[in-house]
Order: sequence, then C-alpha cells, then structure tokens
Amino acid sequence: MPEVIFNGTEGRLEGRYHHSKRAGAPIALILHPHPLHGGTMNNRVVFALFQAFQKRGFSVLRFNFRGVGRSQGRFDSGPGELGDSAAALDWMQTINPNASACWIGGYSFGAWISMQLLMRRPEIDGFIAVAPPAGTLDFSFLAPCPASGLMLHGSRDEVVPPEAAEKLAKKLAHQRNVVVDYKAIPGADHFFAEHMPELTKAVDDYLDRALAATA
Repeated sequence: MPEVIFNGTEGRLEGRYHHSKRAGAPIALILHPHPLHGGTMNNRVVFALFQAFQKRGFSVLRFNFRGVGRSQGRFDSGPGELGDSAAALDWMQTINPNASACWIGGYSFGAWISMQLLMRRPEIDGFIAVAPPAGTLDFSFLAPCPASGLMLHGSRDEVVPPEAAEKLAKKLAHQRNVVVDYKAIPGADHFFAEHMPELTKAVDDYLDRALAATA
C-alpha cells in the first residue's frame, strides 16, 4: 500500500493509504494508540482494523500522529492529535469526494481521539473503538453519541478496567436511534497479544452485520 504524506496543522504527517477501485467507495480512518507508549500506525490492532475495512472495499488511511515516525510536530496530549485526525479526514475526502459512507476506528488513545472526531464531523456514519480508555480519559463529550458503532475490550485489560468500558457503552446505548454494541474478548489484556484472531473475528462479524443493514 502506498506511503502518503499530507499536511497537518504542525507540518507534514506520514500515512499508509489504500485506495479502493470501486467508484464511490466508502472511506475509513484508523487512529493509533498513545504516542508516548510506543503507539504508531504500524500497531497490530491498527493494522487489523485497516485490513478489515480494506477487505470490504473501503478506501482506508492509517497515519502517524504528530511527532511519531516521520510525522512532524510534538505530542500534544489530545488537542493536536484531534487536529491531525481532522486533517487526515479532510485529505481523504479531497481524494474521495463521492464517498458513499465514512467510518472511523481507533485503538486505546486512538479510540478516545476518534470519538472526539465523531462528535465534530457529522458525516461519520459508524465507529469501532478498541479498548477505549474509559475511566482514564474523559468521555463526557459524548452527549449524545451521534452514530452507532462497536466497542471492543479485553476481559482482562489491566490498563483500562473492562467495567468502565462497558459502563460507557451502556450509557451511549440508551440514546434513540443509536446502537452501541459492546463485546468483551475473553482472556484478552489491553494489548490483545494472544487474542488477535478473536479481535479480528469480532470486527469482521460486526462490520458484516452493520454494512449489510445499510446496503
């Protein structure tokens, strides 16, 4: 898949982009975990999300937040990374002006940023949030959550208590016309080291159901 460079608010951002051959193909943006804890666009969970959308005919972008890899700038604890994500979505929309749908996915810190972008961009139709750091970072901005999606968590997550993520999902699920599925991967920790097949299957199953419902 081609390497791409596009402009963010603090300089150039580095990404990997797959362009669908389908006319009017939907688009998806995937966000990586915490930059100060080794998070990059090459994280295995990020790559699994990228592949899940690619297999379903999406044009997909994953990229490095500012200060990661060859992306310019410095870590900004959230606001700057949200700006990077908005710039990434703008770039994708410029290349795909007739996209039939728009999805976002994120893992850990990337899930937190993705949900903030979801609130600011009404064109986003659905989301997949893996190990969202509920209870660690503030998710009160989801009032209300504007789109349906999937929250995935490890049942043995030692970084973010599964109970906090499930509580967040249940809170969001009580909104009219929004369905938030919550699935715990049995035995998985925050990094899904031994449970990538189960995570991939959960994402595949959810996307197949969600996309069939909108076809």
